Amino acid sequence: MKALLVYPEFPDTYWSFRHALAFNGKRSAFPPLGLLTVSALLPDSWQRRLVDMNVRRLKDEDIAWADIVFLSAMIVQRDSLEHVVALCKARGKRVVVGGPYVSTGAEHLHAADHIFIGEAEMTLPEFVRDLERGAARHVYEATERPALTATPIPHFRLTELNRYNAMSVQYSRGCPFSCEFCDIIEIYGRVPRTKTNAQMLAELDVLRATGWRGLVFIVDDNFIGNKRNVRALLPDLIAWSERHKQPFSFITEASVNLAEDDALLELMRRANFRRVFLGIETPVEESLKEAQKGQNTRRDLLESVRKIQAYGLEVMAGFIVGFDHDPEDIFERQINFIRESAIPLAMVGLLTALPNTQLWRRLEREGRLLQESTGNNTDGSLNFIPRMDTARLIEGYQRILRTIYSPAEYYRRALECLSRLTPTPEPRNCGLINELTAFMRIILTLGVRDRARVEFWRYLQRAVTAHRSNFAHAVTLAAMGYHFRKLTESYCR
Repeated sequence: MKALLVYPEFPDTYWSFRHALAFNGKRSAFPPLGLLTVSALLPDSWQRRLVDMNVRRLKDEDIAWADIVFLSAMIVQRDSLEHVVALCKARGKRVVVGGPYVSTGAEHLHAADHIFIGEAEMTLPEFVRDLERGAARHVYEATERPALTATPIPHFRLTELNRYNAMSVQYSRGCPFSCEFCDIIEIYGRVPRTKTNAQMLAELDVLRATGWRGLVFIVDDNFIGNKRNVRALLPDLIAWSERHKQPFSFITEASVNLAEDDALLELMRRANFRRVFLGIETPVEESLKEAQKGQNTRRDLLESVRKIQAYGLEVMAGFIVGFDHDPEDIFERQINFIRESAIPLAMVGLLTALPNTQLWRRLEREGRLLQESTGNNTDGSLNFIPRMDTARLIEGYQRILRTIYSPAEYYRRALECLSRLTPTPEPRNCGLINELTAFMRIILTLGVRDRARVEFWRYLQRAVTAHRSNFAHAVTLAAMGYHFRKLTESYCR
């Protein structure tokens, strides 16, 4: 059996980092870890081929080669997913679809032959057995959430390593909190499940054997959801990294209560974690309570950010406007918080009601739902009726984006962020020639062609003067700021 694994294309969003990745010749931030894991669940006798449409196009010969096509997608990939399904069906191929998009909306994609709802560690082997005896069902739904000890090592070998900025691994699924707008707890539950230490180190061994060096994204939606297990993992991870001369640096996502745990922060620092994404959402306590994000109301958020930064972890954060309890000055308050927190990579979005979330169900009861979400909460679209006047909300939201990603404002935050971080050597996945080429592309684009070149040169001069030992990261932040500004210009015309 020949299995073609296809990852549909993402539209250009803040999360794509397309304009920044172009400088170092990369096509996508991360590979499709879900499909790499699916590949590992298929029989050893099967042939497999991966096409990530974010790094190369799907060719007719790829489809012709396959006996069966597996796809996984998020809501934001819907258009590309539907196109690929139609293309494969038109060529008479059996099509299997799973992932978050169909897991929260199984009524989608009637054209697919088989749909997988939920996690596939148990249902995919069942499907293979049914397929072999000619009795495969249309829908396979996980009746329980599997222990991650049943999850095999992803097939990293299928990826075109040089096209990605980072590799991905997963340690846990699920989150103990109950944020109203979040679909993670609907898909993966509120009891975080983790892999064993031995599993994680085995995955890193395989990844290291591919030749990868550099950034690794631990994709957990809340890496510290199970603090006890994380505390047990990190010493082993530190020892592994030291034994192999620090081949990787790590980034991940966590809840703000990370700031309460000095011992855990110190372990993450020693394990070479460089960046953590926090769901801050809003500085308005009433809006946090509305969102059932009580964990953010029990601490000073600015102090929490500073505490995490003090351990050498750059903070990247998500912010939301559009809550029912947002005051009239919410836009200024968000701008001021982002400025004072020195978070360069501040992802601000409009509140969106994702399918089958608590927010979706509440708004449906209140008669305020308008349509299904696009999955992109940064494009200025709303799928529900807000309490604030819609035009005022969208105008205020766009004002936040124009302000925080204006060159002068962004570069000030980047410099302040650099002043809070301790410089440490960074493992690299590309050679000196590639790094110099990327640097020259950045200089040519931001320092010569860009209308904000004066601000760029002022920033670079200050970075050289005050942050010479962290200069490479300063240049990276400049490239990422350029991406955010280009997207903001397209969103806020």
